[in-house]
Amino acid sequence: MALTTTTRAGTGPRRRTLLAGGAAVLLAGCSGGRQDGAADERARAEERLRARAGRDSTALLAAYDATIAAHAGLAGRLRPLRAEVARHAEAFGSSAPSAPPSSSAPRDAKAALAALADAERRTADDRAAALGSASPELARLLASVAAAGAAHAYLLGVEA
Repeated sequence: MALTTTTRAGTGPRRRTLLAGGAAVLLAGCSGGRQDGAADERARAEERLRARAGRDSTALLAAYDATIAAHAGLAGRLRPLRAEVARHAEAFGSSAPSAPPSSSAPRDAKAALAALADAERRTADDRAAALGSASPELARLLASVAAAGAAHAYLLGVEA
């Protein structure tokens, strides 16, 4: 004697099979949405980090411009460093300030150089601190620019 089973309706899938399949589709759809949302958030965070780095470079440019305007005798020493900072701003998608510098430099040339060195050091430290939250590509750029800023701070602090 053979043992056979039949569904109530005869042929076709059982209700449990349909419910399980529907739940699997819903779960797959939800987790995919979360992954897309997480990727979008990472991209937005990356863009904010890049924009902040660009603003920081633009602020450094303004500080260099104010110092050069206040101390023409330092222009030869500061222009190469300023040019590098301008390239850093470009690398982050920012541009040089088009308006004359709004900040003022200290009246004393040594104090002005010290203020620039402090600004470079703070900016380099901020960029180094941001490395952990950046993508590999942006982290390499941040590290390179932070190293350049640390070198600038050193050069600005050395007596000429």
